Amino acid sequence: MKKNIWLLCALLSISLQAQENKDKAFINRIYDTALSDSNSYDWLNHLSNQIGGRLSGSIQAEQAVDYTFKVIEDLNLDKVWKQDITVPKWVRGTPEFAYMELSPGATTNIPILALGGSVATPSLGIKAELIEVSSLDELKALGKKAVSGKIVFFNRPMDPKMINTFSAYSKAVDQRSKGAAEAAKYGAVGVIVRSMNLRLDDFPHTGGMSYGDLPDSMKIPAAAVSTNHANFLSTTLALNPSLKFYFKQNCRTLADVPSHNVIGEIKGSEFPEEIIVVGGHLDSWDVGDGAHDDGAGCVQSMAVLEILKKLNYNPKRTIRVVMFMNEENGLRGGTAYASRANELGERHIFALESDSGGFTPRGFSFDATTENMTQIMEWKTYFEPYMAHSFTKGGSGADIGPLKKEGIVLAGLRPDSQRYFDHHHAATDTFDAVNKRELDMGAAAMTALVYLFDRYGIETTEIK
Repeated sequence: MKKNIWLLCALLSISLQAQENKDKAFINRIYDTALSDSNSYDWLNHLSNQIGGRLSGSIQAEQAVDYTFKVIEDLNLDKVWKQDITVPKWVRGTPEFAYMELSPGATTNIPILALGGSVATPSLGIKAELIEVSSLDELKALGKKAVSGKIVFFNRPMDPKMINTFSAYSKAVDQRSKGAAEAAKYGAVGVIVRSMNLRLDDFPHTGGMSYGDLPDSMKIPAAAVSTNHANFLSTTLALNPSLKFYFKQNCRTLADVPSHNVIGEIKGSEFPEEIIVVGGHLDSWDVGDGAHDDGAGCVQSMAVLEILKKLNYNPKRTIRVVMFMNEENGLRGGTAYASRANELGERHIFALESDSGGFTPRGFSFDATTENMTQIMEWKTYFEPYMAHSFTKGGSGADIGPLKKEGIVLAGLRPDSQRYFDHHHAATDTFDAVNKRELDMGAAAMTALVYLFDRYGIETTEIK
């Protein structure tokens, strides 16, 4: 009996080793194909340089829908379609203008960008004294008497001591997203916000903001100022507290308009009802051309299916690519996709999003059960030769977040993030800032992870 047990264990070990070698070999083929025979960089070139910034509701956004639909149609997938959605339409209007005034006639121009969702200034602009604060709590402590009639200048930098730059971003972004709504409650007439950027440069970064439940009559205009000019304003204000700031912007929100998510899939051969999703968001802000945020994620996601097709891989489960619309200022695409999946009773087991730029991939973060994480951590060794083996339990991505429920693992590609916020939501988010090899390495890592989930599935326990 003992001899039979030993023999069985030996045979099992040999079988597991053979499967591991097979997986390693296939993942190596994935990387070879991604690095030598992928069209992702050319697709990104078209999105960035032929279409450009793709703000939801814009002509460029719909051009991107049509282009990516044609790309995945040409991959000869089993099914390709557009999902109808409705998106908000905010327009920037004519370029913003601002200056700092030390005394009548003594002015210095300051570059600004209106924050997405902001209202316009009056037609003649706004000029008022500045009051600098570092947090929403400091604003509250100053109160209405100190703030009323002034332009609030939020100037809390992203913390340079935090190695995880996304954590630094999350610790600072409340002043951009909520600053105008809070300042309006204390009688401010406008808001200027330091850009969410660790680099010192002259480029203001836009981004979404919300007025919450403020009535229209209380809404005040909000704009971003570059890190260099934030420092300049702060230093000058300390020397001359009575200086005034003028800005004019013409942005406005129009009625919602129709748009689309773009979707394609390869049908599973054994478990077609189990769906694996990989995607990015097709929309971007209107400054720059959205190459890193999130053109890179879209072309990497399309490349996953391209690579599998070129390798003649026949998946067990249905693998679906989704280019989500309206992540930047509404999340309508991600919400609509999850809602439709629920209506149809679809069973998603794994969803992967790339929305952290096209830089060198370092690994993935996972929203998963303890049991699933145990399974996933066993795969780290497959990624070590490619230096993409940082596997952590944590967040995934905004667009796939609405899919979260029992029986699904969510994941996010995690590239090196040290340069990401140099480009995020700024005019510097352009195609020339993306390195082809880094982009393709990310697509390869994503394809390898999708392959492993397709091969082995997941444990179906409640997500914690």
